Amino acid sequence: MRVAVAGSSGFIGSALVGALKESGHEIVRLVRPGTEPGNDGVRWDPAKGEVDEAALRRGGGLDAVINLAGVGVADRRWSAQYRERVLDSRVNSTRTLAQVLEAAGGVARVLNASAIGIYGSRGDEVLTEDSSLGDDFLAHVCRRWEDEANALRSSATTVVTLRTGLVMDGAGGLLGRVRPLFRAGLGGRLGSGRQWMSLISRRDEVRAIQFLLESTLEGPVNLVAPGACTNTEFTRTLARALHRPARAIVPAPALRLALGAEMAALTVLASQRVAPRVLVESGFRFESADSSAVIATALA
Repeated sequence: MRVAVAGSSGFIGSALVGALKESGHEIVRLVRPGTEPGNDGVRWDPAKGEVDEAALRRGGGLDAVINLAGVGVADRRWSAQYRERVLDSRVNSTRTLAQVLEAAGGVARVLNASAIGIYGSRGDEVLTEDSSLGDDFLAHVCRRWEDEANALRSSATTVVTLRTGLVMDGAGGLLGRVRPLFRAGLGGRLGSGRQWMSLISRRDEVRAIQFLLESTLEGPVNLVAPGACTNTEFTRTLARALHRPARAIVPAPALRLALGAEMAALTVLASQRVAPRVLVESGFRFESADSSAVIATALA
């Protein structure tokens, strides 16, 4: 398949591009202004809604598009300006895909990123693709994101929205941030520790996206391992894997002070116990099915 990938240099995208190439797919990277396109790149500017349509046409058609573009939700404290960037980077990139599809003469399959933040913080409730959606800032972002993706659906184009959880790998993401603290013996529980965390190894994330690319499934799909864990369980498991103590407790008020009340509530203190019902029922097999296996794989 000839596949265009947006967000190809990111934490997930860089690993995905390598895996797709190894499987024999031809990759077209959608790259932003200021980035060297190379032999496999096509320039686009989602903020302006622009695509180098001539370059896309010269290369031939596309079979699929995978869009992983968007600024990091937790990269900085949520000012009004940064909240706008979080939303706009996702909505604009997805909206601009309409031009990519048109320039390519139509695309059979679109896989567009989303996140489990769409469900909101739900305590101990088990959440599947059929669960109701949340009504907070991140849920609103994900709703808008998915609405733009679903607008690309047609009789000739199927759309999958990738509701990704916490992707674990030692090279980056959440684990990349907390691993040095745990190695220094400074790791610990966040707040009550009872909040649920839905993890997936980066390897399984990439495998699941490729599985969905090559399948006929459509609609929302939860990309999380089957075995969610509480923050307390995550803390103990990571500390054990690193052979370090993790006795610290970071009180919820301290997290609210450091991050801002809303950001703390919707990120480190949010409870999302998500199940990958669609993937499991479709026959996808996770290499790392619970938190212990996800962390072990991520640290390997």
